[in-house]
Amino acid sequence: MARATKNNYFTEEQKLTARFAKALAHPVRIAILELLNSKACCYHGDMAEELPIAKSTLSQHLKELKDAGLIQGDITPPNVKYCINRENFKLAKVLLNKVLE
Repeated sequence: MARATKNNYFTEEQKLTARFAKALAHPVRIAILELLNSKACCYHGDMAEELPIAKSTLSQHLKELKDAGLIQGDITPPNVKYCINRENFKLAKVLLNKVLE
């Protein structure tokens, strides 16, 4: 019998849930999501004025959220506009609620 490895032991749903949870594992990212969820979209510069962190740090956190699929960005130099990825945001709520029930 084949031995289970990390990649085939966990379901895709479990892996995706962990990916979302990891992206949420910092208070700045929670603040970013709350800010974006309260607006249709927001420019990087506007977020930097509202959140008490450096622009470079903000960019790193935005990248984590974008890589997890929770936000999406529209890059039209010199502006970068971010908004919630509504489909994945809803999916994250469902998956995380399953874990927390």
